[in-house]
Amino acid sequence: MSTARNIAQQANAYSGAATVLSVKNLETWYGPVNAIKGVNIDVREGQIVTVLGANGAGKTTLLNTIAGVIDPFKGSVEFRGKAIHGLDPDAVARAGVVLVPEGRQVFPFLSVRDNLMMGTFARASRDALDADLQRVFGWFPRLLERENQHGGLLSGGEQQMLAIGRALMARPSLLLLDEPSLGLSPLLTREIFSIVKRINAELRTSILVVEQNAAIALATADDGYIMELGRVVAAGSCAELMAKDDVKEFYLGGAAQHLRSDGQQQRWKRRKTWR
Repeated sequence: MSTARNIAQQANAYSGAATVLSVKNLETWYGPVNAIKGVNIDVREGQIVTVLGANGAGKTTLLNTIAGVIDPFKGSVEFRGKAIHGLDPDAVARAGVVLVPEGRQVFPFLSVRDNLMMGTFARASRDALDADLQRVFGWFPRLLERENQHGGLLSGGEQQMLAIGRALMARPSLLLLDEPSLGLSPLLTREIFSIVKRINAELRTSILVVEQNAAIALATADDGYIMELGRVVAAGSCAELMAKDDVKEFYLGGAAQHLRSDGQQQRWKRRKTWR
């Protein structure tokens, strides 16, 4: 099947799906620094959407603004048609938007089980807690093996599983993942993204994932956005993005063939089609 046909089928699969998250003309400041500049992003029901970019591109600021950690200077964030920008983080979580922050941020002196149960504070209903806990253990068997162990004693990969499991205990409609592969080996990164794909398939949870590992993010997600210096500079289906020469060169390893005379990798070529 041709790439064009794959792209068309992917687009048709979500063309009739409702928009879960709509970010319009978002602008966020850190003191004197304009970190987000007029960003527009949509996530549809059941989609996985990825945001790519280098350090300092504004990816984490974007997620923190959506989650209510930072208030936007202008623009809007709508979840299922209702404005959530300016709400406190707990109100955003209760609405169904749950953030897995960069660096995991588990509770180091609580057990794995208690860490997971901390994710239930935003639930309107306490029904089926045990069933949801067992489901998380099914996705992450290593957490079951370490159920009574302190969260701070887990490996980096296990802590990432714990952070995702904690968020899932809130039963989110939209899961925000901030750099889930950070500090993990390639093997653990593949395992984490495989589970993310499985969660999306089984629960139809919409997922917005910020990631620097472009290859695995584009292979996992449906649509993608590329950010640079606070702006979205490219967007489309992941199949379309992977077919772009600039994306291949700067994000998928092609740039390794372009070395300066001093042996250092060239950061950009003069041609950038998204400019």
